[in-house]
Amino acid sequence: MTIWEFITDPLQYEFMQRAGVVTILAAVVCGLLSCWLVLIGWALMGDAISHAILPGVVLAYALGIPFGLGALAFGFAAVALISLFRGTTHIREDTAIGVVFTTLFALGIVLISVTPSQIDLTHILFGNLLGVSNADLVQVVVMSVVILAVLWFRRHDLTLFAFDPSHAQAIGLRPRLLSALLLGSVAVTAVVALKAVGVVLVVALLITPGAAAYLVTRNFWRMLWLAPLFAGSAAVIGIYGSYYLDTAPGGTIVLVEGAIFVVAWLFGPHQGLLTSRRRARAATQAQEANLLTSGA
Repeated sequence: MTIWEFITDPLQYEFMQRAGVVTILAAVVCGLLSCWLVLIGWALMGDAISHAILPGVVLAYALGIPFGLGALAFGFAAVALISLFRGTTHIREDTAIGVVFTTLFALGIVLISVTPSQIDLTHILFGNLLGVSNADLVQVVVMSVVILAVLWFRRHDLTLFAFDPSHAQAIGLRPRLLSALLLGSVAVTAVVALKAVGVVLVVALLITPGAAAYLVTRNFWRMLWLAPLFAGSAAVIGIYGSYYLDTAPGGTIVLVEGAIFVVAWLFGPHQGLLTSRRRARAATQAQEANLLTSGA
């Protein structure tokens, strides 16, 4: 098989074309958003929202309406409940997140158990990328474009909020509004990624690209380019790998992202494990050389 045949063979199928578009869009949107989530420390928030949308998806499928509507409704409900519990009690934020997402996720499981003939639990939990319909594709494209536009046009405000909320408020920005905007974007992005990797693996798309980019560069603006690049590359490699290896597409994509993170962890130019050890070894050798020189 030639390289050209390797590239074009999967693309002769329409379902693979739709899967490719959905995968790349979901990965790029998640990769961009993951930069702010990693910077602020909201990894658990992404996990919470991705799990909390499960009952909305189940109800949407049961009622015959677009899954995105139900997922969005419960995603925003999860954000509102977490904010409510955090603002009206003395419990910590991570506690409020844990209570909300486990309760809503359990509600989704219960709803699935009472409608077993209408909903495939595996597809919801782990994605059904190869079963993406034209209607699903339109939903994903529209939501992806909206989120990318919002994040790009508000990137400066969101970045200032992530680094220094007090300074953002001092210059006239509204941290609460920016926080709500970011959390709402997480909810919509979780819906976008749902078709690609399912509820359980969405959090990997929302965190891993940003974490890998953070290990590679200390410049946040470079992170905003590197994270989507890592995520998009993982999406392409994962979808081709799943086709030729006959593996689950969602899991394969996440595994590739995990491999990219490991490479960044080992060889990152600033924080890489092997790079740091090589620097430390070089510094030690330089000190020993200086001692020998001064002794001589």
